Amino acid sequence: MGFAELALRPELLDALSGLGYEEPTPIQRAAVPPLLQGRDLLGQAATGTGKTAAFALPVLQMMPDDGRGSAPTSLVLVPTRELAEQVSQAFHRYGRALGIRVLPIYGGQPIGRQLQVLGRGVDVVVATPGRALDHIGRGTLVLDDVRTVILDEADEMLDMGFAEDIEAILEQTPRERQTVLFSATMPSRLGQIARRHLQDPVRIELGRDASGDEETPLVRQSAYVVTRAHKPAALGRVLDIEAPTAAIVFCRTRQDVDEVTETLNGRGYRAEALHGGMDQAQRDRVMARLRAGTVDLVVATDVAARGLDIQQLTHVVNYNVPSAPESYVHRIGRVGRAGREGVAITLAEPREHRMLKAIERLINQRIAIEKVPTIADMRARRLDLTRAALREILISDDVEHYRVVVETLSDEFDLMHIALAGVKLAHEATGGTTDDEEIPEVAQPARSKGTDPARRDGKRARDRTAGTTRLYFGVGRAGGVRPQDLVGAIAGESHLRGRDIGAIEIAERFSLVEVPESAADDVITALRRTAIKGKKTTIRRERDDVKKGARREGHQRRGK
Repeated sequence: MGFAELALRPELLDALSGLGYEEPTPIQRAAVPPLLQGRDLLGQAATGTGKTAAFALPVLQMMPDDGRGSAPTSLVLVPTRELAEQVSQAFHRYGRALGIRVLPIYGGQPIGRQLQVLGRGVDVVVATPGRALDHIGRGTLVLDDVRTVILDEADEMLDMGFAEDIEAILEQTPRERQTVLFSATMPSRLGQIARRHLQDPVRIELGRDASGDEETPLVRQSAYVVTRAHKPAALGRVLDIEAPTAAIVFCRTRQDVDEVTETLNGRGYRAEALHGGMDQAQRDRVMARLRAGTVDLVVATDVAARGLDIQQLTHVVNYNVPSAPESYVHRIGRVGRAGREGVAITLAEPREHRMLKAIERLINQRIAIEKVPTIADMRARRLDLTRAALREILISDDVEHYRVVVETLSDEFDLMHIALAGVKLAHEATGGTTDDEEIPEVAQPARSKGTDPARRDGKRARDRTAGTTRLYFGVGRAGGVRPQDLVGAIAGESHLRGRDIGAIEIAERFSLVEVPESAADDVITALRRTAIKGKKTTIRRERDDVKKGARREGHQRRGK
């Protein structure tokens, strides 16, 4: 099915042909016909599947050739400045022959220019909710003539706190309008907005692999389970192996962004930070350098990276597992477009293994758990790079003027030894960081078909979970300690949650608690400052004498 089958006007077909578009993507095939009929629409599809054209083409198709007034007839609400610019550019590309008047409205841009353009008249306004409300309050954005309202990346707008703004804007539009809502995920609160503002909508839901169409994002997904202390080294090794053309590394906090950026620059990468502490001019400079190829990596928080669309992006790296599975969907949607395979890599701490499972359930796809590259792997990789560089020189370059060096040395040394010395020189000249410490492999939790041992309070788990250790607490039944007291103290003072804590064994004068090995030292440090049942207590790793005492007490209790 080509675009001509969608019954689009000749000007739009010519524009699409000139842009190299041959056939519509699945979301465009499903959405354009009902939108042309004037129906409301609720669409769920991943980022990068062609949603912008899916709503822009019907808006342009229904645009009158003449007799347009000064007030906009279509309003597109988007979460970020970057997305506002991208959507506006798309309208211009598709509707240039129709003389489309499009204005992006967002914060961080001088409002004077926006006022001038609004005064001259526009057909389509693409706005962030906050700036749209600002103009509505000033009386410079009048929505009385709006026939179509589009909420793009609606879940992102809700995550950014725009729910009330969206409601206020929709109240300023005519009740008899067409309302279109597109989102990568469909949380319950978004469903509530849809029920209030959409009339008998057409529902479209396309998964990432729903059609097998070549436009569907293709993403190779994998994860590496490493302890927190070894994550910087693991990130460097994985990037060395993958050799991305352009990548975004997502971090949870600004501090993580700054630390990871510094680590990667120290490893020889050209990395730039991107977070909410930077002003818009700084953000624009970073993105310009990435698009120009003068930067290899951008290290960003989710908030700073929202709305970014970088065509040459090949890799997305989750330095931290996203706290919400929906965020993972948004992150990896930035790669794997237009038939090109993208790569999504996640570095997960042992305690985050369950979060990976939640993501797998959402995307209905397994994420392969890989082993972190070893020192031997890294050395082999560097040798491969050296071999490839030498091969390229031998094939394409003129090396004749170096013959005199080889001939002179051949009087004294064997030709093979001369070649080996040359390879060594070339190899060492490539630089790169050579790690001298192996990253310990983290055992994966066994998949259990029965009761999870971590949920058995006060009972010994028969099968100990791999990658865990037991901590000794110098307080037991005699001190009135219950399992919930220990769980509450650990979860309240450390980064662990209740479900991360394994089997708990409470003896008369001490207790043993199973925790992830990677978190043991952090828990000990955090709880040394904390009282349990009102008393400071000894906390350390379990010793052999404690194991024997626990076994002896268990035997005694069973004997009674």
